[in-house]
Amino acid sequence: MNDFSWLQQKIKALHEDSRSQAVTRQLQLTKPPGALGQLEGLALQLAAMQGVARPQVEKIWVAVFAGDHGVAAEGVSAFPQAVTAEMVKNFARGGAAICVAARAISAQLEIINLGTAFDTGELSGVLQYKLGKGTANFAEAAAMTTEQLASALQAGRDSAQRAHTQGTQVFIGGEMGIANTTSAAALACALLQLAPQQLAGPGTGLDAAGVAHKAQVVARALSLHAAHLSDPLEVLRRLGGFEIAALTGAFIACAQRGIPVLVDGYITTAAALSAVRIQPDVANWLMYAHRSGEPGHILMLDALRAEPLLQLGMRLGEGSGAAVAVPLLRMACALHNEMATFAEASVSEKI
Repeated sequence: MNDFSWLQQKIKALHEDSRSQAVTRQLQLTKPPGALGQLEGLALQLAAMQGVARPQVEKIWVAVFAGDHGVAAEGVSAFPQAVTAEMVKNFARGGAAICVAARAISAQLEIINLGTAFDTGELSGVLQYKLGKGTANFAEAAAMTTEQLASALQAGRDSAQRAHTQGTQVFIGGEMGIANTTSAAALACALLQLAPQQLAGPGTGLDAAGVAHKAQVVARALSLHAAHLSDPLEVLRRLGGFEIAALTGAFIACAQRGIPVLVDGYITTAAALSAVRIQPDVANWLMYAHRSGEPGHILMLDALRAEPLLQLGMRLGEGSGAAVAVPLLRMACALHNEMATFAEASVSEKI
């Protein structure tokens, strides 16, 4: 069933009254206005998203989507394609970075395998969608069929619904898929009309020659699909990956349900860009965790007018950078909620 109609369902409006109440509280706290910088803006943004004057970030949902990419056949990754399935098994065992980070922030973690080139077998705690053994090589054909795209988007929507049912206060999407930085670069090039040399980066560790080759592969793909790149949904079908499409669906569904999203790095920002191009008001529900070490990430962030919270040189993916940023959100809320006002502390206000 190729149902894309849900993508255009109304995005939930922000609670501007709650933002106004939070602004009023900020102006009464025992500090000079703006002294806490970006932390103040975070608290106000979360207040508008959550519909409360004193927001909280306690219930975190982390969904990691995995899928392989046919473009790996072009030699665009420093690692073999078998790593995707091997990492899904590592996720299931709790041994990956995101597993450690999710435990550290007491987040609910789910793993969704959308389709790997190598069979993982049934794994406890892993949802298996089995959309195919990875996407097709988008340098030769469209990455996904219409049916696969619809199913991948729905997988993301399903995850957002599970998060909503659990009363999630912040949703984090992660990904795993060898060659997915090539897919993200191709998507961004098509959506932003930029050259492959501006978006292609080292990914899992390519040298300069490898990056140049990756850019050439992306250029071939853009030329092949050039007549079909005016529609963002078709761009996603032709150049995306199962996991990138699922992230796109999750971000749109979160915005429809009023769940704040903390966007991770390069791959998830490409999905965020796709989501915003499909539904512009999704942008109101997105916060950005960090600036990735992948060179092209800054171009996507600039296009989205995003202000990332951290710049640590991270480029692991999995949602790891977003998980690392969660304590900042919690600190922003704690400062906003628990500081005394001038009146409460008997402190003189600004003259």
